[in-house]
Amino acid sequence: MAHIHIPSEVPVRYLERAKNTNSIFVGLFVVGLAAFVYTLMQDADRAWQVYVSNWLFFTSIAMGAIAFTAATVIVKAKWNWSIRRVSLSFVAFLPVSFVLLLPMLGLGEDYFPWIHMMADDPIVQKKAAYLNMPFLITRNVVGALILFGVAIYFAYLSLRPDMGLVKDDVGGHEARRGWVDRMTQGWQGQEVEEVRAYQRLNRLAPVLVLIYAPVMSIFSYDWVMSLEPHWFSTMMGPWFFMGAFWGGIAATTLTVTILKAGDAALGRAMAIQQLWDLGKLCFAFCVFWTYLFFAQYLVIWYGKLPWEQAWIIHRSEAPWGPLSLLVIVMCFVIPFAGLIGRKAKMTPMWLRTMTLVILAGLWLERYVMVAPSIRDHDTPMIGLTEPLIGLMFLGLFVLSVRWFLANFPMVQIWQPMEQPEMFEAEVPRSAEVS
Repeated sequence: MAHIHIPSEVPVRYLERAKNTNSIFVGLFVVGLAAFVYTLMQDADRAWQVYVSNWLFFTSIAMGAIAFTAATVIVKAKWNWSIRRVSLSFVAFLPVSFVLLLPMLGLGEDYFPWIHMMADDPIVQKKAAYLNMPFLITRNVVGALILFGVAIYFAYLSLRPDMGLVKDDVGGHEARRGWVDRMTQGWQGQEVEEVRAYQRLNRLAPVLVLIYAPVMSIFSYDWVMSLEPHWFSTMMGPWFFMGAFWGGIAATTLTVTILKAGDAALGRAMAIQQLWDLGKLCFAFCVFWTYLFFAQYLVIWYGKLPWEQAWIIHRSEAPWGPLSLLVIVMCFVIPFAGLIGRKAKMTPMWLRTMTLVILAGLWLERYVMVAPSIRDHDTPMIGLTEPLIGLMFLGLFVLSVRWFLANFPMVQIWQPMEQPEMFEAEVPRSAEVS
C-alpha cells in the first residue's frame, strides 16, 4: 500500500503502570481461581471441562494474534505499522499458557473416554497408536514448546532493534532498563541490527505459520475430537486454528480501540486507516469461519453416517441446540450485519462492540466444542461457574499483555527496510531486435 504514510519519527509510548487497573485483573484472577477450586471440590469433571475450554480459547487468541503478525511479515504489509506491536504483545501469555497446560496432562479417564473404551471397543483399539496417554503428553508438551518457543523468538527479533532506539528513553523504570540491557547484548549497531532482524523475521515468519497449523490442529484433535473417539473430521483442525487466527485479529482490534481512547499520540498513529483494515479483516474472517463450519456440517449431513453425525447431533439437539445456535448468531449473524458497512469499520466504539461479540462467540464456541461430548446429563449446561472460571484465565491474559506493553514500546519504532519488488519486464520483440 504505497499510500500508507509512516512518520520518520515514531512516538515512544509505554502503557502506564496503573496499580489500580492491575489490581482489578488480579482480583478477577483470584475470583476465577476460587470458583475453579470450589467447583473442583463439588464437581471435578465440570471444573476441568471449563478449564480446558478456557485454555483452548485464550491460547488460541494469543497464538492467533502472533500468527496474524507473522502473516503480515510474509506479505510485507505496511498498513499495520502502528498496530504490529499490539498483536505481538499477546506473546506474553504463552509462557503462562504452557504452565496452565501441565495440569491438563494429568487428566485421565474422567476426561478422555477413550481410555476405558480401549479395552473392548474395536474401533478405538485401531486408534491405539495415537490414542494413548504417553504419546498424548509427549506431543502436547513438545508441540507447545516448539510453537511457543518459535513465537517468543519471533517476538525477540521484532523487539531487539527497538531496544537500541529506546536505551536512553525508558522513563526511569528499572524493569525497562533491565530488558534493554538483556536484549542488547552483543549489539552490532542500529543499522546492522535492523537489517539482521528484518532478514531473520522474513525467514522465520513462514516457519512459524507452518508450525502453527499442525500444532494447533493437534490441540483440537486431543482436547476436542478425541472426546468422541468414533467421530472424526478432517475439517476440525482448520476450523480450530483459523478460528484462532480470527480471534487474534479481533483481540488486536479490541485492544487498539482501547489504547486509542487513552492516548492522543496513539490515536493519531492508530488512525482510521488501521481501523478500517482491521474491520475488513474481522468481517472477512467472520465469513470464512462460517464457510469452514458449513463445509464440515454439509459433508456430515449429506453422508448420513451415524458415526459422522454423532458430534453434530449432540450439539444440535436438546439441551445444547440453543447454545450452538447462539454461537452461530454471535460468530456470524451479528458481526456480518454489524460490519458490512464502511462506516461501521471506522467507528472505534462500534468496532469495539463487534469485536467483543466475536470474542464472546468464540469463547462459547470453544466451550461447546468440549462440554457436550462428556458432560453428565444431570449437570447444568452452563451457569455462573463457566464465566467465573473464565475470569481466572482473563485476569492472567490481560495482566500478561499489560506487562508486555508496559515494558516495551506500544508502537514498533524501527520499521522494516524498503525492498523493491521484482517485476518481469515485458519488452516487445521489436525493441529487443533493435
